[in-house]
Amino acid sequence: MKTVSLSGSLRESVGKKDAKKHRKEGKVPCVIYGGKEQIQFFTDETNFKGIIFTPHVYIVEITIGDKNYTAVLQDIQYHPVHDNILHADFLEIQPGKQVTIAVPVALEGTAPGVITGGKLVKKIRKIKIKALLEDLPDQLVIDISKLKIGDSILVSDVKNDKITFLDNPNSIIVGVFAARAAAVAEAADEEESTEESKSTEGKSEE
Repeated sequence: MKTVSLSGSLRESVGKKDAKKHRKEGKVPCVIYGGKEQIQFFTDETNFKGIIFTPHVYIVEITIGDKNYTAVLQDIQYHPVHDNILHADFLEIQPGKQVTIAVPVALEGTAPGVITGGKLVKKIRKIKIKALLEDLPDQLVIDISKLKIGDSILVSDVKNDKITFLDNPNSIIVGVFAARAAAVAEAADEEESTEESKSTEGKSEE
């Protein structure tokens, strides 16, 4: 898995007043957890451009003072109106300990069902997995070259001995549907994405 670097500074105090001050200065209050202790710090909002505005998932090497932490971004909270980042949570990666993370799905091949008039619908863009750091993939590649109209690939169809899949095994990752069924599937997927977005926007710890 690819790595990016990020530097920050320890927060002198923790609370709404302190967080508001940092946000006005273009900083983002953050926390690293999962290690021996929680680390409260802040960093420039611009540092997130290479982490969140991309389909990829990265290991983040965080430097705070003279200490370094290896982590993954677990959660990020946005302002409901301005889309500014309010808070970010990082999970520290411990040697020999499995990491839970959502990795993007990449499709490979051409589905025969699309050639015969069906529509390809990708219902899951990221799959939640658990694995050791060295076994974390950049993405999960799904072969769609055998999908005919009415066929689909479920989470349970994806096999990897080094990875534990945490999503519902019966959830459809991708399928080829007839025109009417595809419209229904896409509408349901858009509604679910909207609800998830509203839920994320409403979350804030400070």
